[in-house]
Amino acid sequence: MWTLPFAQYVAPARARPELWRVGVGIVLITAIYGATIMSLFAAVAVLAGPADLDRWMLGLADGTGPVFILIILATFAGLALGPAVAVRALHARSPRTLLGPDWTAPFAVAAAATLVLGLAAIVLVPRPFDLVPNTDAGTWLAFLVPALGLLLVQTGAEEVAFRGYLQQQLAARFDHPAAWMVLPSVGFGMLHYDPAGTGPNAWLIVAATTLFGLLAADLTRVSGNIGAAWGMHFANNVVALLIVGVQGSLSGLSLWTTPFGTEDAARLPLLLGQDMAMTVIIWATIRLWMARRGLG
Repeated sequence: MWTLPFAQYVAPARARPELWRVGVGIVLITAIYGATIMSLFAAVAVLAGPADLDRWMLGLADGTGPVFILIILATFAGLALGPAVAVRALHARSPRTLLGPDWTAPFAVAAAATLVLGLAAIVLVPRPFDLVPNTDAGTWLAFLVPALGLLLVQTGAEEVAFRGYLQQQLAARFDHPAAWMVLPSVGFGMLHYDPAGTGPNAWLIVAATTLFGLLAADLTRVSGNIGAAWGMHFANNVVALLIVGVQGSLSGLSLWTTPFGTEDAARLPLLLGQDMAMTVIIWATIRLWMARRGLG
């Protein structure tokens, strides 16, 4: 399971691999992320004022408007900052080592492949339901550039935290991939556990996001950087948040939505099954490109 690029990627983490450092690092990352969320929400409360506060808090809870989506995505700046602080303070290494070398080309290729295949799936894969128009083109275009920028932040933050910090540090301590591939991926999946909002589909969503995490971890293992994982994650979220969203679930900037929400036990499982199959196809396409470059 180990590759030469991955061994080189993990090398900076071997200087200080102690598990207590990782534990403190997780606490530090969580604290910085939480502080960022509270700071942004406090700023919203001040700007909204008492009369409009309930509407803003409700909008931030479900992301049903363009501005709310941007604010929610902005909160992930704290998740990006946390690992950077942790590796500097606890592991005495540069935050750049979380990215790995030569990550830009894998990012671009993976993002392009994911976007093309994701859009093709929307057009070509049959659906037992009709999409519902959601955001008008003018509003969508007005918010597109900041949304893309903040999606880079959001997806980059999650990749730096899970495929960067956790995967690197656990691989520096343990040889077996169950530790450095499976554990971070399960943690990534559990981050999406929301039984209150998704009802009977809660564990299925965890399974889908855990699968995504495993495939992203594999791309990191093969390439020795987070570029491909980040590119796949970024383009996947562009499609899911800006093109076709699930009704009522961060759908404030989607051009279209499904006619049902994440709690629908009859139709969402089929959609998630299709998404999981497409994620595997996208991963295999990126791996084929890597193989042609002599990786894997």
